[in-house]
Amino acid sequence: MEEAAAARDRAIDWLVRTQREDGGWGSSSIELFAESGFSVETYYAWQGASHGLAIMALQSAPSTPERLAAFERAIDWMCEQRLPQRGSDWDVDYSWSALYCFVAATRIAEDPRLAGTERLELLVQRGREWWGILERNETPSGGWAYYDDPPYTRRPKWATSFCTAAVAPAIERGMRLGWIEDPGHLERAIRVMERAALPNGAYSYNGSDAVPRAPVGESIDTVKGSLGRIQVCHWARRVLGEPSITNERLRWGLDQFFEHHVFLDQARMRPIPHEGFYANAGYFYLFAHYYAAEVIELLPEDEREAYHAQLRPHLVKCQREDGSVCDFLGSTYTVTGGTAYAALALGLGIARD
Repeated sequence: MEEAAAARDRAIDWLVRTQREDGGWGSSSIELFAESGFSVETYYAWQGASHGLAIMALQSAPSTPERLAAFERAIDWMCEQRLPQRGSDWDVDYSWSALYCFVAATRIAEDPRLAGTERLELLVQRGREWWGILERNETPSGGWAYYDDPPYTRRPKWATSFCTAAVAPAIERGMRLGWIEDPGHLERAIRVMERAALPNGAYSYNGSDAVPRAPVGESIDTVKGSLGRIQVCHWARRVLGEPSITNERLRWGLDQFFEHHVFLDQARMRPIPHEGFYANAGYFYLFAHYYAAEVIELLPEDEREAYHAQLRPHLVKCQREDGSVCDFLGSTYTVTGGTAYAALALGLGIARD
């Protein structure tokens, strides 16, 4: 556990050290040829998404004057920068920045360090604006994703299980905060996750199929291709009170995660999306580990450490000498977001000490 705490601190210190004076991280421009082909706006959207994760990591870490100052600068950047826009007819990647910045805003709004401050007032306003983007981009059948298919429409038609699960608990929090009035958004998000739940225990990638397809062979919708989606969907559904997601189901999902972890290892840092076995992509890795840590925290307290002890080495082994962590390519948004995911996951395992 001491090694995990040290790794978490190195990750947080990297975020503090690499933060710009204006409170942001990285670049809003394309940095790698491998990322060409997206709209110009998408790189700004990815920067925003990683920023939301970085704020959550700073918020979760033990406070020091330097970390608190970085946390406050990061909030200011998120509140002051322009909102992203849809990049093109098919490219709706600005949903990623809206998703994680909205999640971050709902968490920060309840942070006692901001109580009664002007910064909180600005955050609430910006949080509502992030929700406005999500509200406009919710698909007709519920849920969110980041692309659209022909015929292109103002309201995208495609949702994924994992985007929807990642934001669903924050929607409930937003309702408690008074930012969201219509409960239908959450009800539809819950139905997306229910539709995506497959008989084999996996969750389909596509959350919009009325009748999910049966996964065969090396399908991404087998358990081995769904290791991260199982975690995020189990976490979201359990937090939202779904009675079928019992402790037994949580344990099963975690046991599958560790039994088949080699498929995440094999895909990490591969430069082509979904080039791993069972269509695993490099960027599944840290996402999956963060939500696995969240699932562990839902188990009885006396069971958590055994699972965290299995999880930590898979995070620590990926950390670079400078404290950063990455699972895909290496542009600043992937390193910032990856380091934040790792810090959050490691922190969950040691937060009770």
